[in-house]
Amino acid sequence: MVQPTNPVPGAQAQAQPAAAAQAWISRYETALPGANAGPLSGLRFAVKDNIDAAGLRTTAACEAFAFQPAAHSAVVHKLLDAGASLLGKTNLDQFACGLNGTRSPWGPVPNAFDPLYVSGGSSSGSAYVVATGQADFSLGTDTAGSGRVPAGLNNIVGLKPSKGLISTRGVLPAAQSVDCVSIFARTVGLAAQVLAAARGYDPLDPYSRELDMASQPFPAAFRFGVPQQLEFYGDALAEAAFQEARAQLRALGGVEVRIDFSPFSQAATLLYESALVAERYAAIRAFFDAHEAEVMEPVRSIIGKGRAYSAADLYEAQTQLRALGQRAAEVWKGMDLMCVPTAPTHYTIAQMQADPVVLNRNLGAYTNFVNLLDYAALSVPSCIRSDGLPFGITLIGPCGSDWQLAELGQRYHQATGLTQGATGERLPAPSAIPGIRPRAMVKVAVVGAHLSGMPLNSQLSERGARLLAATETAPDYRFYALAGTVPPKPGLLRVAPGEGARIQLELWEMPVEHYGSFVALVPAPLGIGTLTLADGSSVQGFLCEAQALSGALDITHFGGWRAYLASLQGAPTPLTHPFP
Repeated sequence: MVQPTNPVPGAQAQAQPAAAAQAWISRYETALPGANAGPLSGLRFAVKDNIDAAGLRTTAACEAFAFQPAAHSAVVHKLLDAGASLLGKTNLDQFACGLNGTRSPWGPVPNAFDPLYVSGGSSSGSAYVVATGQADFSLGTDTAGSGRVPAGLNNIVGLKPSKGLISTRGVLPAAQSVDCVSIFARTVGLAAQVLAAARGYDPLDPYSRELDMASQPFPAAFRFGVPQQLEFYGDALAEAAFQEARAQLRALGGVEVRIDFSPFSQAATLLYESALVAERYAAIRAFFDAHEAEVMEPVRSIIGKGRAYSAADLYEAQTQLRALGQRAAEVWKGMDLMCVPTAPTHYTIAQMQADPVVLNRNLGAYTNFVNLLDYAALSVPSCIRSDGLPFGITLIGPCGSDWQLAELGQRYHQATGLTQGATGERLPAPSAIPGIRPRAMVKVAVVGAHLSGMPLNSQLSERGARLLAATETAPDYRFYALAGTVPPKPGLLRVAPGEGARIQLELWEMPVEHYGSFVALVPAPLGIGTLTLADGSSVQGFLCEAQALSGALDITHFGGWRAYLASLQGAPTPLTHPFP
C-alpha cells in the first residue's frame, strides 16, 4: 500500500496554490496504481471525501467524524481493477449537505474560472480537480444535484447515473435511498467509459439494482421538455445562455415542448421541507446526537430538523411524493427527455456565505427533484458567458436512459466548440458510447411533395428522418406532373439509356423502424422502388406506375419539381406529351 500524506487541512498549501489546497483533503504520496491492464489504464482519478479509500481517512469534512476505512468502497475497487490510478480525496460540503462548496472547515472551494465565485457543491473539490486538469476524472455523490451543479459551474461533464447502477457500499450517504455515486470528467465519452467500468449489481448494497438500459439513441427528432415558466433569479446572462442552448438542441433535431414543471418543483420542495429530511439525520444519527456541536452551520440546522418528524410524517411525505410522481409521469408522455439549466445563476462566495440557505436552494431549482423521482441526468457544458463564467445544461431522462443521454450529450458538447474545463485544451473527437447500438437507417430519395418545405415533408420529419444531400438521378429518367393529385405530385419513370435526363432530388436518411409506416402512406399510382443516383449508387425512392402517365405533363426539361413549380408563376405551361 502506498503511504498517504497526512490529511491535515491545508497540508498541501505549501506545494500547491491555495485553491488546490482547498480542493484536496488528502492525497497518496504517489498515486495508488490500478491494475496493469484495463479499460481505464493510464487515467488518474480522485474521490469525494465521503467515499472510502483504504489508506486515507474518510472525514466527510468533519474532523470529529473522521475514521480510517479498512477497505476501499466498492466503486473505488472497481475503478482500480479497471486500471485507473487513485490520487486522493477531495473537499466537499460537510456531510454532503449543500450545493455550493462553501460549507467545509477546510475552506470554500473556488470556481475554476473565477476564484471569487462558488464552485458548486457538495462535490466541489471533485469538480475543481477535474476542471483544472489535476485529475482525468473524479467521483462525487449526488442526492439533490451535487453531481451536476459543480459540473455546470466549472465547464465539465457531470454524469448522474440512474439510482442503483453504481454501488454505494463504502459511501457515507447524505440520504441513502436517493443517493448516487456521480462521475465528473471533461468529456462525455470519458464519463460514459467510467460508468461502464463502475456499474454493476452489488447484493451487499441494499439499494443496488439490475436495470434494463435503453440501447438505442433518442429518436432523431427527439422531443425535449422545457419548463413553461423559467426562473433565473434576475441573471440575464444565464437566461440568454439557456435560450442559446435550446436553439442548439433544435439544431440537433430536437423538437421543443413546453411542459408543466409544477410536479417536479413541488417534489423538489419535499427534499428539505418535509419529513424526507429525516433521512439525512438517520445517515449520521449516532454521531450527530453525540457531537452536534462539532457540525458546522447551516449543516447542523438542516440535519437537526430531521429529529422533529414522526414515522407518520414520513409516510405522509412519501405518499405526497408518489402522487407527484404520478403527475410527472403524465408530463413524460409528451417528451423523450427534459432540458433545464444545470444552475439558474452563479453566486460569489461572499454572497453565498451571507445568505447560505436561500441561495443554496436557488442553485438546486432544477436538480432537487431528479433522484426523488428516479431519473437519470447528465450535465453538459453549454457556453462561456460574456462575464467569463461557465453555463451548463442538464439533460434528464427516465430511469435507465443513461446511455441515451450520453449519446445526445456528447453530440451537444461537440457542437458547442468549447474547450475542456479550465485547461484550454480542445475537445477530442467523439467516442463510441458504451451500451448504444447505432440505429439502423435506410436512405430514401424524394423528388416532389416530400422535398424540404413542401406539403408532405412532415411525413419524413415526423419519423426522425434527416436530410443528407441534394443530388440528382442518373440520366435515365423522365419526369411528369401527374393530373388530379392533391397536393400536386410528380411521377418519375425510368427509361432506356439516352431517352432520359438527370432529375434533381433530395436524399434523406430514416430509421428503419419507421420506414414501413412511411411506405404505407404512399398512394397509387406512386410507389417505392430502387433509384440509381448520378454517382451510380442505388437507393430507395419514389417511382411511378407507367399506366398513370397517360395525359400527364412531361416536365423532364425543368430538371426538377422546384423549377417546374417556379415556372407556374406566370410562365407558359409546358406541352402535354403522350406516354412514350
